[in-house]
Amino acid sequence: MRGFLAGFRLELRMLRAGPDALLPLFTAPLFTIIFLAIVRHGGRQDLQPDALMAPVLMTLWWFALFQGGNLVTGDRWQGVLEWALAAPVGMASVILGRIAAIMCLGLFGFFEVWGIGEAVFGVGIPFEHPLELALTLVGTVFAMSGTAVAFAALFVMTRNAYTFTNSASFPFYVLGGVFVPIAILPGWIRPVSSAIFMSWSADLLRASLKPSSIDDFWGRLGMVVLLGTVSFVIGRFVLGLVLRRMRVTGELATA
Repeated sequence: MRGFLAGFRLELRMLRAGPDALLPLFTAPLFTIIFLAIVRHGGRQDLQPDALMAPVLMTLWWFALFQGGNLVTGDRWQGVLEWALAAPVGMASVILGRIAAIMCLGLFGFFEVWGIGEAVFGVGIPFEHPLELALTLVGTVFAMSGTAVAFAALFVMTRNAYTFTNSASFPFYVLGGVFVPIAILPGWIRPVSSAIFMSWSADLLRASLKPSSIDDFWGRLGMVVLLGTVSFVIGRFVLGLVLRRMRVTGELATA
């Protein structure tokens, strides 16, 4: 817990010094306008609340993939990875704390999307199930933080991390059901989507905006948390292997 809190406070100080990392908060309103314009032009006003959730998930995923996933790589390029490893706490817990700070800031995207929908289109977020909506957002942030740790461990092994991040965003939006429910995807690809926590998060977020009761809420939320936990465990294991190899080969500061 000490490492987690230290990483959380450290990242907040770094974000104040370099606010360019908050770029996704500037793109969220644009995506909100695009998605709402599409559903309104198609005469599907019933999908307007769903269109508001897509930019929220996209903003959170952008923070997890581009900011959280490149934490270790950025530390390595800046020559501070050695200092981080010398700290008397686990590296994975520090990274998780730093990523959690980033993801908490990403939640501001939810309020941005809500405000833009109201101001531009007069469409608000219907809080039909406010508790379930809040719990789903918290569970999604947790799962994305754990997944970002896994990405951070993988990205540090390659010199082309930014190429991967640029190409990995939209496939995950489709497989995760961010744009459309996975129920309309081809049958052969649905098992892959079910292994991605965002597909469970997106379905729960959409369900929390509808008046009807949510089927098996706790089981579906548990899947979000479980998949995020599995990603973190895998990321922590891979990160340990990578850093151990770097110590042996003396490649910690190699960019």
